[in-house]
Amino acid sequence: MSAEKELLHEVAIQAISDVAQHLPLDCEMFLIVCRPGSKDYDLVLPSPESNLSNALDALRRQGLSTLGENAYKRDLCDSITGAMAFGYQNTNPPPEGHWATRFWEIGRAEGEMREELTAALKMNRENLRACQATIHYAGGFDPAYVNDAQAAMKVADEFLAKYPPLNPA
Repeated sequence: MSAEKELLHEVAIQAISDVAQHLPLDCEMFLIVCRPGSKDYDLVLPSPESNLSNALDALRRQGLSTLGENAYKRDLCDSITGAMAFGYQNTNPPPEGHWATRFWEIGRAEGEMREELTAALKMNRENLRACQATIHYAGGFDPAYVNDAQAAMKVADEFLAKYPPLNPA
């Protein structure tokens, strides 16, 4: 720590002590010093009884917004996206009671739905193929039906190729 920052730290601690003597007993206090765009002066000094969540709530009441770019919001959104992706893949569930569990479960529900839809499409595609083969072998078929069936099976095959099994057996 530089001498300048060390001096600032000492002055800040003394200031917290001086101000704390005049606060009601149930108050919490933080001193935050920052230089925008640079971490060299980031200094967060909480009083011993303080809770960062309470400080964030107070800042929100004063107009702190989730609008605009900030690292905390970016990291939080990345965590939510990751939890949903892991849920979709049915891997790496968060510990029981963790805040990300609800996002993991949203992803898991989407993964299960995709698996159900993919299975239904595979079944329909196979039934269409079987019907087409039966009609073809029976010798009485409308060429338009065969062409439409071939086009429908191609669409199903293209879709299914995009979605390999999440957990191959």
